[in-house]
Amino acid sequence: MRDQLATLPEFHPYLVGGVWLSPEGAELMPVIDPATGEVITTVFQAGPEETDAAVEAARAAHADRRWSGLTPHERSKVLYRVADLIEERLEDLAILETRDNGKPIERSRADTATAARTFRYYAGAPSRLTGGVIPIDGGDHHVYTVLEPVGVAALILPWNFPIMTASFKLAPALAAGCTVVVKPAEQTPLTMLALAGILVEAGVPDGVVNVLTGDGRVGAQLVAHPDVDKVSFTGSTSVGRAVMSSASNDFKRLTLELGGKSPNIIFADADLDAAVLTAMRASFGHSGQMCTAGSRLLVQRSVLAEVTERLAAAVRKVSMGDGLAGGVTVGPLISEEQREQVLGYIEAGLADGATLVVGGGVPERDGFYVEPTLFSGVTNDMRIAREEIFGPVVGIIPFDDDDEAVAIANDTQFGLAAGVWTSDLKRAHRMAQRINAGTVWVNTYNVFDPALSFGGVGESGLGRDLGEDALRAFCELKSVVIAL
Repeated sequence: MRDQLATLPEFHPYLVGGVWLSPEGAELMPVIDPATGEVITTVFQAGPEETDAAVEAARAAHADRRWSGLTPHERSKVLYRVADLIEERLEDLAILETRDNGKPIERSRADTATAARTFRYYAGAPSRLTGGVIPIDGGDHHVYTVLEPVGVAALILPWNFPIMTASFKLAPALAAGCTVVVKPAEQTPLTMLALAGILVEAGVPDGVVNVLTGDGRVGAQLVAHPDVDKVSFTGSTSVGRAVMSSASNDFKRLTLELGGKSPNIIFADADLDAAVLTAMRASFGHSGQMCTAGSRLLVQRSVLAEVTERLAAAVRKVSMGDGLAGGVTVGPLISEEQREQVLGYIEAGLADGATLVVGGGVPERDGFYVEPTLFSGVTNDMRIAREEIFGPVVGIIPFDDDDEAVAIANDTQFGLAAGVWTSDLKRAHRMAQRINAGTVWVNTYNVFDPALSFGGVGESGLGRDLGEDALRAFCELKSVVIAL
């Protein structure tokens, strides 16, 4: 497939006010293919002037109700068209995603299909944004509530799921009637730029969607901008903390989907075939570059030896390579910087006394690869059990009973997700109640749907993406009281 790839333009413009801009003399940033380390195109580094212009365009579109003033049916029609266009171009978008990010092409196809489903789900939302009538007295007042768009929303995207996370934020923001400025991750801007072209083609009015490329400076400018009303950010907890601090200065509305250190708990009565297979996917899917990665694999001591042996055999068979080759489980990491970080965690695991069962090295090939890595003998006070690695590394932590499993699972500052594997229905419900996480999967893992809200507790963030919660997070509730 790589030999048949289309050549990308030398420079990719950004979108402000319905115009694709390529300013002369602007700072340029390379976009690198993680599988080869080669530069595949360049994008522009937006500065304060470009940020002001994008926010001004979004503010003007909001002020004249260019989008929110359309009927719910008209907005729905446009969003359905976006979903159709994504599906029509699914293969091209998936290939672009893999070139940009490195993930296996099968994963990129699934992510792109999810983006289309998300737009289709929220396409029906404009007519669902209803308020209510509130009886407050004996009839002397007519009281009702309405949901209005929050205004200009800054959407700041991560590099691990570029097109999927873009849809998670864009679709509800547009369904609510907001105008937006989107900042894709500096490493992976290409599918968001392609999606912006689809939005324009589908009929989104000029200025409603604006896209700025560049590094974290752009995101910081957007978060601090006085004419931005809402920030939705997905990324690391450390950056999320800075976003929250900056946004608090003028009380911006805020959604944060941050890091995780998710426990995946296997009880002795589980279907071990299914548990081991899914644990592999939860640990090594997307090269472990997932906030929900089940990198703390808790295994009941009575089956510890068997599960460790099964996992070791399975890890040795994991296919690694260029995501465009097809049939690959683990692709490259996003960058050399990320690879060095992951290798540092592997060294920390060894230094803390964990046992390296499989992997831990770097294959002799171009690109930013790290071998799928399995540790045993991990305790919950080790760095590899406390900190988010964001790479293909999983550690086995033994436990004896339900109480110990819960204690280990909840001994973390994060609370994004968790998995529980058991054939005992009562235990499944008890564990789901006791684990502190935004999502608990039982006998499955990483199941998402546009209708199902997703987010975390603790240092895993604030608010929710997806579902009706995400839609309402882009709205303000207004109460109207009329004396009769």
